[in-house]
Amino acid sequence: MRLERDFFARNTLIVAKELLGKIIVREIDGVRLSGKIVETEGYIGSIDKASHAYGGKKTARVEPLYGEPGISYVFSIYGMYECFNVISKEKGSPEGILIRAVEPIDGLEKIAQNRFRKSYDTLTAKEIKNLTNGPSKLCIALDINKKVHNFMDLVKSKELYIEDGDIINSSDVVETTRVGIDYAEEAVDFPWRFYVKNNIYVSKK
Repeated sequence: MRLERDFFARNTLIVAKELLGKIIVREIDGVRLSGKIVETEGYIGSIDKASHAYGGKKTARVEPLYGEPGISYVFSIYGMYECFNVISKEKGSPEGILIRAVEPIDGLEKIAQNRFRKSYDTLTAKEIKNLTNGPSKLCIALDINKKVHNFMDLVKSKELYIEDGDIINSSDVVETTRVGIDYAEEAVDFPWRFYVKNNIYVSKK
């Protein structure tokens, strides 16, 4: 069963933690690609210098951050790679969750082709681990891109959505600092990254 809007319309850090174990689904021409979320990061624009909307910044790029909870925000980095986020809290409040890593479940063959142009059966152990252990890697693997999927309503979409999944025990959740935000002054130390302990697809432990 897919997650409804009320799941996302809550405290961002609670949503970020409870997204662990949930399933991202990408439907492509009748083929289901999916992965269990194993790592997330929360971003709260009003107080977070790592957020694209810190201080109430409003540009065309960050418009999705101000949208309804449950829509997607896909942004590009270095002009090459893309990152997938889910909007949380409430409309007008620029908050969201970056999906940093997933554990592949369905469509392994297509996922392998998307990432390495190779059959899944021929992948090395290192390549399997590297299929979706990072925000841009999972976007490539699941064919999520800014042009098509930015501002998509994940509650209503038939091609990209999030389903209910496993409940992760709190003892199996690691809470730590976020990755790649050295510029963000005091926000560098916010413990707003959450991941499933001992999962091989976590991007950084």
